[in-house]
Amino acid sequence: MSVLHFRYRERRRTLRVTMTLPVIVHGANEQGEKFCLRCTTRSINQQGGQLVMDEPLIPGQDLLLVNENTNRSIEARVVYAKKERDGHFYVGVEFTNTDSNFWKMTFPVPGARPLRRPLGSKAMA
Repeated sequence: MSVLHFRYRERRRTLRVTMTLPVIVHGANEQGEKFCLRCTTRSINQQGGQLVMDEPLIPGQDLLLVNENTNRSIEARVVYAKKERDGHFYVGVEFTNTDSNFWKMTFPVPGARPLRRPLGSKAMA
């Protein structure tokens, strides 16, 4: 039996980048109690990211994220949350204002090809 590979069109506005960054999450739970949690990112893109947390969040919940590297903050909304086998919760968030460059990065556009070296330009060690 052979494995088939399908190419699909990227649906995201910008590609995800796997990166671990420290983030502080501010919000309120269902009872209205405020919380402040430290977590890290698993992957990011210009419109949001995926957080690795020890506490569960609810889809649709509004949050305030603070990037600990830059001390910038942005409002976000929980898109999905699921618990993995390792006991951590993986939470997808989307920024409510996508115009700001919260991560201070330039992201590749979908469909962009990676840069490649010409064949004859390998460095000798």
